[in-house]
Amino acid sequence: MTTVQLEYIVAVDTYRSFVLAAEKCFVTQPTLSMQIQKLEDELGIKLFDRSKLPVVPTEIGISVVAQARIIIKENARIREIIADQKKEVQGNLKVGIIPTLAPYLLPRILTGFMKKYPKVKLEIWEYPTEQIMQQLKQELLDCGLLATPLHNPHLEEHPLFYESFVVYTAKSNSLYDKKIVRAEELDIKDVWLLNEGHCMRNQVLNICKDKFTMGDNKNLEYNTGSVETLKRMVDLNEGYTILPELSLQDLSSRQLNMVRYFKAPEPVREISLVTHRHFIKQALIEAFKKEILAHVPDKMKVQKNKKVIEILTA
Repeated sequence: MTTVQLEYIVAVDTYRSFVLAAEKCFVTQPTLSMQIQKLEDELGIKLFDRSKLPVVPTEIGISVVAQARIIIKENARIREIIADQKKEVQGNLKVGIIPTLAPYLLPRILTGFMKKYPKVKLEIWEYPTEQIMQQLKQELLDCGLLATPLHNPHLEEHPLFYESFVVYTAKSNSLYDKKIVRAEELDIKDVWLLNEGHCMRNQVLNICKDKFTMGDNKNLEYNTGSVETLKRMVDLNEGYTILPELSLQDLSSRQLNMVRYFKAPEPVREISLVTHRHFIKQALIEAFKKEILAHVPDKMKVQKNKKVIEILTA
């Protein structure tokens, strides 16, 4: 039994395909299949049911693959121990981040992080929350930057900061005349929302304390996954939207006059660095976490007078 063979069976379990697993392991499919067959012969069991598509592990295969994942992680920790002794931060870090956070946080930190840690290769993907959670559980990502809490027993959440939600309102809307907004003053019929699948949409619904179907309230149904589009819809039309505070950084003075804050306790989204429960690459992830916190306003690092909005709709 070799570490390479264990990596191959984990790959097949992850991708549920011998062809795709071979591609991800940078070997030919016959080579991967042969090595897995040799391992099965040595153990005297079948690890995968090849008659099904996608390929699935057998009952005993599930247990063997789970143990293989543990062995591979522990093997990787040896390199971490050595890197820690040398005080080096190096290797690949695969990060998933939600689209409503990425354009406002990443430009602040990436250049400085890469200069500080030239031996690190960052691979970043923008995905919705559910996709990031799934890829963390499959160990296709090392960590994710997500709104939390997720209430998932397979994942570890490391809260970083608390980002306020703010109202961005057209001048024609009644909210424009208010200095401070109360949640109960929001008219659900006038709000522009992200489309289904974005956790921030659900958080806005929870702030408004109502369920919402755009088609029931507007003659126009506009589906967008972009916070920037929400701003433009308010700029050029009527109504209002709710934005995360980091998205305000590039607003003009005219646009800043359209921003209204909520009465305390302010509704906020908790942004966390999320990992698999048995994650590795601690040194890399800790360095990434420190770089993020170095570029976040201090007021966002405390939860006092803030109310974390749940992701799931009530």
